[in-house]
Amino acid sequence: MPSVAFYTLGCKVNFYDTEAIWQLFKNDGYEQVDFEGTADVYLINTCTVTNTGDKKSRQMIRRAVRRNPDAIVAVTGCYAQTSPGEILDIPGVDLVIGNQDREQIMTHVKNIQESRQPVNAVRNIMKTREFEEMDVPGFADRTRAFMKIQDGCNNFCTFCIIPWSRGLSRSRDPKSIVAQAHQLVEAGYKEFVLTGIHTGGYGDDLDNYRLADLLWELDKVDGLERVRISSIEASQIDEKLLEVLNRSTKMCRHLHIPLQAGHNEVLKAMRRKYTTEEYFAKMQLIRQAMPDVGITTDVIVGFPGETDEMFRAGYDFMKAVNYSEMHVFPYSKRTGTPAARMLNQVDEEIKNARVQELIDLSEEMQLAYARSFVGKTLSVIPERAAKGSAGRSIQHGFSDNYLQILFPGDDSLQGELCQVKVTEAGVNECRGELVSVSQPAAAGLGGSVR
Repeated sequence: MPSVAFYTLGCKVNFYDTEAIWQLFKNDGYEQVDFEGTADVYLINTCTVTNTGDKKSRQMIRRAVRRNPDAIVAVTGCYAQTSPGEILDIPGVDLVIGNQDREQIMTHVKNIQESRQPVNAVRNIMKTREFEEMDVPGFADRTRAFMKIQDGCNNFCTFCIIPWSRGLSRSRDPKSIVAQAHQLVEAGYKEFVLTGIHTGGYGDDLDNYRLADLLWELDKVDGLERVRISSIEASQIDEKLLEVLNRSTKMCRHLHIPLQAGHNEVLKAMRRKYTTEEYFAKMQLIRQAMPDVGITTDVIVGFPGETDEMFRAGYDFMKAVNYSEMHVFPYSKRTGTPAARMLNQVDEEIKNARVQELIDLSEEMQLAYARSFVGKTLSVIPERAAKGSAGRSIQHGFSDNYLQILFPGDDSLQGELCQVKVTEAGVNECRGELVSVSQPAAAGLGGSVR
């Protein structure tokens, strides 16, 4: 039986795409083996969000070539899309295919097996207007299903290369999403994470159909308990979406809303399309619609031209928004973006000191948010036994508002909707005790109300 090994770098969308590509190999009679072992085909799904992403991608490609010089080495993903020439210059690479046409991978592999001629199958993604449909009936991680609903981005932020590697925003057909939703519920998944490159832009290219419309359709899917949006821009949360957050019993009380910078001058230089005032007003509306919601964010520190005063103002702004967690990144130059050519770059040491301050602030806010739930009961879907738990007697899972919770219980609880009382708060992990396990609701009656 022929074998294939995968290595995925980068974001959740890449991991989803890898699962989809695996289905193509599986249907062709391949077995999947470990990337560290010997395989007939190695497929590296690359990332190009930073220069380091490119470098790591090249390292993994070379590693595959060394593992089995006779194997076919295929490269896909964002770095493949933007720099196919650089990749084909690496001796031993057989196929480069970007972020489209991937349903043709098996044809390319068969042709290369016969001809042993390297193939560059990358074409201009900026002309692509159709969402690439690829079937993913299940995931190795048994409890949360990722569902890609959108690809590409129209924003062109000055620090970001992604529109060039993913193309412009295109939405998946709602019928196809709902069909996959039913398929995944049949396979036993109770929670879906809706993902995309610019997930909240879903529907921008559809006639009179937006993310809120899709969420109401998913709300009707029996057996589906929780819907999570992987990331959404503040400007994309309109009245219709606020209504879904307020009224749907399936929407998780957690939103990831990138801020990137807490000062209007920096936001303008980044070409972000909102002011701090607009952002703050939106956070208040979300909290009215969905009390106790956990709001997490991304922040870039030390963007070119960010002065100490701007950073201080941003720090105070983030404190005022009161996130439940922040993902903090020092600005890193991405070759090919306008920001990399800006003059007033910020010194590395200053950047690192600022990053540390924001990480400390994030941990403070994380703990305060977790503490507000001590003594309350939350719904948790355990994913796995906690690391290092004796005899797998402690389970680890996420609450609907994205707290990581450990509680006593055995592996039979995995994938079930458990009611867990929080007994102790921590920065990254909280502890709790099992109160009850929800029985699946009878068809047509809807799930349990949170």
